Amino acid sequence: MKKLLVLVIINTALQLCAQQAPLKATLSQALLQVIVVDDKNKPQTGQLVTFTSKKDGKMYNGTTDGAGKFNMLIPPAQKYGVSYRIFNEVYSDLMMEFPSAASPFTFEYTITATPPRKFTLNNVFFDSGKSTLRLESNKELDQLAEYMGLKKTLVIEIAGHTDNVGAADANQKLSEDRANAVKQYLIKKGIAANRVTAKGYGDTQPEADNSTAEGRQKNRRTEVHIISE
Repeated sequence: MKKLLVLVIINTALQLCAQQAPLKATLSQALLQVIVVDDKNKPQTGQLVTFTSKKDGKMYNGTTDGAGKFNMLIPPAQKYGVSYRIFNEVYSDLMMEFPSAASPFTFEYTITATPPRKFTLNNVFFDSGKSTLRLESNKELDQLAEYMGLKKTLVIEIAGHTDNVGAADANQKLSEDRANAVKQYLIKKGIAANRVTAKGYGDTQPEADNSTAEGRQKNRRTEVHIISE
């Protein structure tokens, strides 16, 4: 039993050493050092970034640490499409051209990614006059839960809004119930309750003209407000 325990400890120690060993560039793979900051140069923690080779379509990705950085090994002498996601919006208009070299080398790449302070969930739907989430809402809410799983310190408010059809007090309650339904969905997906607040605004903050069907539809919305990062 003692011999087995010693072997397990040695094995674990070897695995930890392997995990902590710094990456080193080789002739076939350059060391790419990725840095992600916002427009105020604040490091962006938990940001997943994907590099897609224009040559063969292979994908390489990493997630930033507390300093907004990660390192990876990647073939040089290629062009890569660069993409990352903020909430449910994918940004994929960046391009990185990796130079070739006769010897191993390190390449630094900085991305400026600024999360919006307020974001509308365009694909979250409820049954008419109710707070029951429809199944087609799952994809976007799952993406939000996944994003919050990466952004470990992100705290948000779910804001519910309605149009002005019906009594104001009924609209207020409906907006609160809908915001709470989204919050409960995120909690069921593993997001801590203290990272999500729910607030209803009823029909008090329209974004469009309530006299048209299109305007009323736009006013019936669910928003994400960033409280803290």
